[in-house]
Amino acid sequence: MVTAAQPATTSTFSPLTTWDGWQQFVDTPHAPAREADDQEWTLEQREDYHARFVVLKTPAMDTVSTAVRRLLLLNRGQQGGARRGLIISGPATTGKTTAMQQLGRTVELADRRRHPNQDGRLPVLFITVPPSSTPKMLISEFARFLGLPTLERMNQIQITNAVCELLCELGTQLVLVDDVHLMDTRSRAGAETSDQLKYLGERIPATFVYSGIDVESSPLLTGVRGSQLAGRFKIVRNQPLRYGSSADKQIWNDLVRSMDSALRLRHHRPGTLVTHAAYLHARTGGRMGSLSHLIREAALVSLLDGTEKITKKRLEQIELDSAAEQRARAPHRHRMPSPRQP
Repeated sequence: MVTAAQPATTSTFSPLTTWDGWQQFVDTPHAPAREADDQEWTLEQREDYHARFVVLKTPAMDTVSTAVRRLLLLNRGQQGGARRGLIISGPATTGKTTAMQQLGRTVELADRRRHPNQDGRLPVLFITVPPSSTPKMLISEFARFLGLPTLERMNQIQITNAVCELLCELGTQLVLVDDVHLMDTRSRAGAETSDQLKYLGERIPATFVYSGIDVESSPLLTGVRGSQLAGRFKIVRNQPLRYGSSADKQIWNDLVRSMDSALRLRHHRPGTLVTHAAYLHARTGGRMGSLSHLIREAALVSLLDGTEKITKKRLEQIELDSAAEQRARAPHRHRMPSPRQP
């Protein structure tokens, strides 16, 4: 019988796609937000705080959380066959992976409360689809997370059986698979990898959640395989936040206000970010990943140069990802007035 390697106790960094790395992520709370003028809070500690900063709950994250709670209940009594799952889809930098990881953390912590003093459980597993993945590459990602030994001497079927057996024994409830858009089902390898995921969903009594870029327009949901997947999975669109209606602006402004209140800069004037909410939306296109990058880097730069405040000038000096910069530079198109009819 193949057994999983237990999570290590070292503090060495491990990716979230390993058991040890995932446990570090779940076990590590965000640094407490002490008062900015606390003299015992060192500059290095405040840099670490702003580097990690806060994870804001967006409407899409609430939707994902509610949908998965229902699916966990729905699938609990499913003995086999087509369990229901969820796909988180949307453009890049809209927070899909963050939503998935925070969901997994919440589910794992809830499981620990229900099953105290049971270290042998693994309620959540998180992997990413490798580029140009084959079925063996995919199942090897599951095995790598579990720390399965003798992996190099096992063939695909042996690895699959060992993974499924272990996840059943460990009480895994939620399987998170990121970057599913990398599976091109038009190729033989991509189609077989998709089949492997479907097979795992039937062997493992867990709820599967996928995440990827614009999945509904990707090859993953085309053809016979795509029809089967679409028949089992709901899709939640994780779109950039809009800034059109009053309700849209309220949602965006509330998120910006939360980030503003979380800042711990000694010369920051509370509410400054909110006064620039429209500008922040224009710079980031309503994408939470870009917004988080912008505010965190601006805060860190202000700590390094000693100004310890965020101004619009400071924000303008921060260069974002190239996609965000291109959107911000794109000219606004105004509708020309129609000529008057004679």
